[in-house]
Amino acid sequence: MYALMLVDATFLSFAAHGTVSLWWSLGMPVVLLGGIYSGAFTPTEAAAVAALYALVLAGVVYRELNVMSVFAAFADTARQTAVILLMICGAFAVNYAVTSEQLDKALAAWIAGLGLSPFAFLVTVNIVFLVLGCLIDATTMLLVLVPVLLPTVAALGIDPVYFGVVIVVNITIGLVTPPYGLLLFVLAALTRIPLRDIIRECWGLIGSLVVALALMVAFPGIVLWLPRVLGYVR
Repeated sequence: MYALMLVDATFLSFAAHGTVSLWWSLGMPVVLLGGIYSGAFTPTEAAAVAALYALVLAGVVYRELNVMSVFAAFADTARQTAVILLMICGAFAVNYAVTSEQLDKALAAWIAGLGLSPFAFLVTVNIVFLVLGCLIDATTMLLVLVPVLLPTVAALGIDPVYFGVVIVVNITIGLVTPPYGLLLFVLAALTRIPLRDIIRECWGLIGSLVVALALMVAFPGIVLWLPRVLGYVR
């Protein structure tokens, strides 16, 4: 949020100062992309670099920020971050309970032991991940549950690239699905729109994502077409 506010201030200042300011503003994508592709920092760290660059432009170069506005931006960011961190702490508590009781491994072993066909296996995995996405954090599903399923994926002859894309789509749907949809709480904190209003309007998005997921399962070529063109999949 803070980075976005600073970026907005940068480009508003550009409009006020004219062509000379263009070069300072264009420096941001150069710094970000150059730093990422050169390995100077990761894409995640690029957000911090963008915030620092915009802060320098808005405060030092364009002189559009003062101490009070910067303090207000930091205070607002702290309040919004606190809400998100509380949600993440609750998710880690649930993740610890699931991992310590080995419920994820038991679930994966149950799926693997059903003797399903590749299509039926994918349908079962999708249903399980859609349900779990409503209840637990994506990290648990991605780092704990998926590795246990990979031997079954290989035994059934399912392409790992295709399976990975399907899992990522499932996790994405889980991030916007109540009651535990982390992105719903992030959006509520950033926009200050009541969570119930966001949940009421999110079902259209969830429905379209589920339809897209069903098409991916029914027609794997949708997912594998581009990797095949680029030579990553035979």
